[in-house]
Amino acid sequence: MKTTRKSVKRTVKKSKNGTRVQNRGLLTQDRRHNRLSMFLAALVVVILMIAVSVNAMSLNRRLADNRKRAVQLKKEIQTEQQRAADIEEYRRYTSTDAYIEEVAREKLGLIYEGETVFKEEKK
Repeated sequence: MKTTRKSVKRTVKKSKNGTRVQNRGLLTQDRRHNRLSMFLAALVVVILMIAVSVNAMSLNRRLADNRKRAVQLKKEIQTEQQRAADIEEYRRYTSTDAYIEEVAREKLGLIYEGETVFKEEKK
């Protein structure tokens, strides 16, 4: 008679008081099954660790790039703030009488009463 895996693994006996007792005859198949399960579980954990490590390296690279970009943007902000301050200073200068007089003399050719203009001759 052929015995199947279940019949070899588990045999049922009756004890002296009539209760049923299971006897595990050959435990080697259970141990193999447990070892395989543990190996597969460990393999899954290792694969997950590798995936997390690769993702962490990618994130670290992006973080470094973002930090470099932040430094660059701070420099650009400082440059633009200086430019804005220069423009504001020029705006204040253009609203003064000195600027108006300068434009009137150079671009419009105006002079005060009693002034004499000397021009160089072109050769």
